[in-house]
Parts: sequence; structure tokens; C-alpha cells
Amino acid sequence: MARVLSGIQASGDPHIGNYFGMMKPMVDLQNEGKHEMFFFLADLHAFTTKRSAEEFRENQKNAVLDFLACGADPEKSLFYRQSDIPAHTELSWFLACRTPMGLLERAHSFKDKKAKGLDANAGLFTYPVLMAADILLYSAEVIPVGKDQKQHVEMARDIAQKFNHEFGETFVLPDAKIDENVMTIPGLDGEKMSKSYGNTIPIFATEKDLKRKSCR
Repeated sequence: MARVLSGIQASGDPHIGNYFGMMKPMVDLQNEGKHEMFFFLADLHAFTTKRSAEEFRENQKNAVLDFLACGADPEKSLFYRQSDIPAHTELSWFLACRTPMGLLERAHSFKDKKAKGLDANAGLFTYPVLMAADILLYSAEVIPVGKDQKQHVEMARDIAQKFNHEFGETFVLPDAKIDENVMTIPGLDGEKMSKSYGNTIPIFATEKDLKRKSCR
């Protein structure tokens, strides 16, 4: 029985890129009944972008409700909030102390956001280390993600290998699970659909909202 883990960032309403890249594959694997399933709300990752406390809380609620509406079942899977478990940030620090700067500098997400003039803070730079902690903490073997997150899972694997080499076999090496039949979903501007770029189509957008977005 494989241990499967993935999460969704609480930085805005989940969109169709999230659905096809991670949410649907996770629900499909859950419903097979053959795996240990770990769903989580990645609220700590959402701190890399600025928003009000009220908006932050609303985003968390909407992400959970949308995931449940898409089929996540707490009776079949472990469903939790990242910030409720201090070990995520604790492990992230230990891993950061063994992660080469050069590895983080090669992260596509950091380079892309910086090139677009978005706020390139230290949290965004070290995002892959926290994501590695999210995965390695639970000895997860299979990580369903969209194509844009493949590099982050590969980096988690690299970080785990380096740690294991220095301190002995400690972490399970994760593998990204990507549906090659699902392309990278383009946003309203033709770029990759991303909450950071403000070009998304929410999964449960109303007809009015969809018409408004189509007129942008």
C-alpha cells in the first residue's frame, strides 16, 4: 500500500489548474481504496504573498470546502492543516541547513515570479524546502502534482538524498505522479494558470464571474 500525499495552497479560490493537476488525481486515488491518503491545506505556503487576515481566513475556508466538494473524504483520508503541525516548520529548518543555495536558485517558480516583478521574498525562495518537509515528514512515496510542481518534488527528493547520505537512511524518496495526458493549464492571459498571476478560473465560479473574467 503506497502512501500518497498532496496539498493545496490557501492563497485564493482553487482553480481548474489545481483540479486537473492535483485535486482530481488525489480523489481518484482515494476512491481506489488501495492507498494511505494524506490531504493537507498548505496555509504556511500562502504567507509568501501579501493579503489581509480576513482574506487569508476566507481563502482557507474556501480551499477546504472546494476540496471536500470535489470528493476529498475525511472518512477515507487524513485531512489536515499544515500550520497545526509544528513539525513542518521544524523539519524545514533542519533541511534548510543542509540545502545548497544553488539548488534553490534553480527553482523555476522563484525565477518566474521574480522575472514578472512579483515580491521575491525569502519565503518564496525557500518554498521548496518547506515543501520537502511537507512530503518527507510523512514518508510519502507518491505525490500527485501538476507539471509545474514536478521540479519541487524532484528537489524534495534531492534534499532527502543529501540528508540520507550525511546522516544515514532517514527519509523515503518521493516520486511525482503526473498525468501526462493533462497539459499545463493556461490562464486567462495565456500564461500558466496561477493564483500569483491573477489569471485563474475558479472551479466553482458563478456564471456572472465567468462572464466578467472572459471580458478582461
